[in-house]
Amino acid sequence: MKNAKKLLAFILVAAMCSCLLIGCGGKKDGGNETAGGETNKVSESSGNDTLVAADTGFESKFSPFFAASAADQGIVDLTQIYMMYTDRVSNPVLKGIEGETREYNGTEYTYTGPADIEVTENSDGTVSYDIKMRDDLKFADGTAVDIDDFIFTLYVLLDPSYDGSSTLYSAPIQGLEEYRSGMDTLFNLLVAAGRDNTDYTYWTEDQQKAFWEDLDQAGAAFAQEIVDYCVEGGYNEEGDVAGAAGNWGFSGLAADATAADFFNAMCEAYEWDLASLSGTESAGSSLFDLMNDYDAYSIGVETGKSADHVAGIQRVDDYSLRIVTSELDATMIYNLAQPIAPLHYYGDEAQYDYDNNKFGFTKGDLSIVREKTKTPMGAGPYTFKEYSDGVVYLEANSNYYKGEPKTKYVNVKETQEADKIAGIDAGTIDVSAPSYSTDAAKQIAEYNGGDDSLDGSRITTKLIDYRGYGYIGIAAKNVKVGDDPASDASKNLRKGIATLIAAYRDEGIDSYYGDTASVINYPISNTSWAAPQVTDDGYQVAYSVDVDGNAIYTSDMKAEDKYEAAKKAALGYFEAAGYTVEDGKVTAAPEGAKLEYTVNIGADGVGDHPSFLILKNAADAFKAIGMTLTVNDMAQASDLFASYQSGAAELWCAAWQASSDPDMYQLYHSNGSTNYYQIADEDLDTLIMDARQSTDQSYRKGLYKAAMEIIMDWGVELPVYQRSEAYLFSSERIDTSTLPQDMTPYWGWTAEIENIAVK
Repeated sequence: MKNAKKLLAFILVAAMCSCLLIGCGGKKDGGNETAGGETNKVSESSGNDTLVAADTGFESKFSPFFAASAADQGIVDLTQIYMMYTDRVSNPVLKGIEGETREYNGTEYTYTGPADIEVTENSDGTVSYDIKMRDDLKFADGTAVDIDDFIFTLYVLLDPSYDGSSTLYSAPIQGLEEYRSGMDTLFNLLVAAGRDNTDYTYWTEDQQKAFWEDLDQAGAAFAQEIVDYCVEGGYNEEGDVAGAAGNWGFSGLAADATAADFFNAMCEAYEWDLASLSGTESAGSSLFDLMNDYDAYSIGVETGKSADHVAGIQRVDDYSLRIVTSELDATMIYNLAQPIAPLHYYGDEAQYDYDNNKFGFTKGDLSIVREKTKTPMGAGPYTFKEYSDGVVYLEANSNYYKGEPKTKYVNVKETQEADKIAGIDAGTIDVSAPSYSTDAAKQIAEYNGGDDSLDGSRITTKLIDYRGYGYIGIAAKNVKVGDDPASDASKNLRKGIATLIAAYRDEGIDSYYGDTASVINYPISNTSWAAPQVTDDGYQVAYSVDVDGNAIYTSDMKAEDKYEAAKKAALGYFEAAGYTVEDGKVTAAPEGAKLEYTVNIGADGVGDHPSFLILKNAADAFKAIGMTLTVNDMAQASDLFASYQSGAAELWCAAWQASSDPDMYQLYHSNGSTNYYQIADEDLDTLIMDARQSTDQSYRKGLYKAAMEIIMDWGVELPVYQRSEAYLFSSERIDTSTLPQDMTPYWGWTAEIENIAVK
């Protein structure tokens, strides 16, 4: 029952999660201290100088280093600038100073940023990233921005004690491993040593005792939050820890289990990787936030020798930097999209001396950086003034390099889902991003006076594609002929199944989503630059040819004609797979194959899922040709996850959430950590690795197209739908002509917030 609380922690999700307002682009302890350290109570404005935006609950971690939630990250994005930005399809902008003009949806747009970046592949296999910053940037307090601010930022993110959400430390930067070796946090060392440790080389016995007492109470509180969440949701009775643990995916606890027992079970399951546990299993709070003195244990402890600097980070002059990686990594360019945080605010200028390997703080001790977590300061379009009573108050930054924003104040307000549409109609909210559906569309139209109008006198709606897609997976090792899942016979079996199911996608998605989603034909989100387009040579509807490669459908076919054509094509595939086909029906299966297969779907036990109608209709079609497709509607999301992650499922329904780079290694490489399809193809592996070793986007797109064709030929994935999300704007309060045009998941409404004007 981990539902939405845990779905966000997985790259793989069983149902698409709604995009958060500012986090697309892209605990309540607010104080009155501004970024400058002064007390400045700000009252909520409602005039023509203020815009009120809705978002989910804040954790008040507004630091460019330690923000974790999408809502907090949205505030970071409004108060900071980044060394590199991407365009509407997430392509890096490498000529930020003068700007780059690129076409999207038939319109040319110019993209700018703080720097120019040049990438050079060297003869020895290393890669140089030369960064040249603008020399006229200023932070909100008027202090000039230079390359030392960025160097400071990089060293914070690469520090051995860093425990924020950035993974820059995994990049192949020269000398990074040597810099991070020989040191670990006291927290990690204590956990690794265990509570029965008797070696006090790096800490005292009293420290160890205090640590475990603190962790135990925090762990019990962490587990209790999960129990309370289950009880509030009606899944368990009060006090039923074992039942709640089972619903959360940790079954087998004794009937009288305590919250502490539940936490220990999670620790064992995660092999005491508490960072992963906290990030994945939380029902609200971070495990570390629940500790009384986590900061005391986050300090780095020297356990061996290490380098005093990262060799691949090389200062050139006041506005230039070279970063050298030991190898070509196509995803490295995205690692340059890091914030440029002010050294004088987050660090200590007295501790910065590049030539002597001092970078603004003591290595292994980020306490000076953590002190500013709740009060951000940067060079972004807005300055942070206050977080109070569920509202973040922001004021236009007169020093913003793209010009002072037209709207003086922005208030970002914690808002319940039910109020994200009604609040705009009531005039209490100007911008929101509700979970979009046919019901939401009807509500918007009602406020606009009916006639199915998403744009009216009350509300203006901007639809964008969600950064992900829904699919139906087929496990190669579980759906095969004989013992070889890679044989032509096995592929034909799976393609026969996919062909018949695919025919019912249009009807099913239209019924569930209406105009808010579309059927897709390749295993990639349409929001990716690597996604094949209808106008591309060789574009093909998924599973629309028969076993001989001939088109199954014609343009004049009605729905019933398509279904009959799909049945005929499926029978052709099954016969080629070795099935006995007589009089339009399958009568016998070859060795290793079956006449019945099961597809798992997380539809809450009541059929509430975009693919449910597709599968029910397909099941009737399979029955008509002598086979059985059993649709297993699983009420518990954790059971669905377990079924395919364990390799037990034959077929399943889920959805992928896309990243900025279309790298396929994790999902489809034979050694990929989430290759739940069980696909193992040397040619596919080669394409995936070749694509990783190039920065030529057109070349990579061609490789990914070839890779997707192999995936489809294996018959292990049926792409199903790309759904929409919506930004809603008050037509009465906002000058909608000043909103960004052609918004995408990578170019949200805040991407040009400096231009937005209120009436």
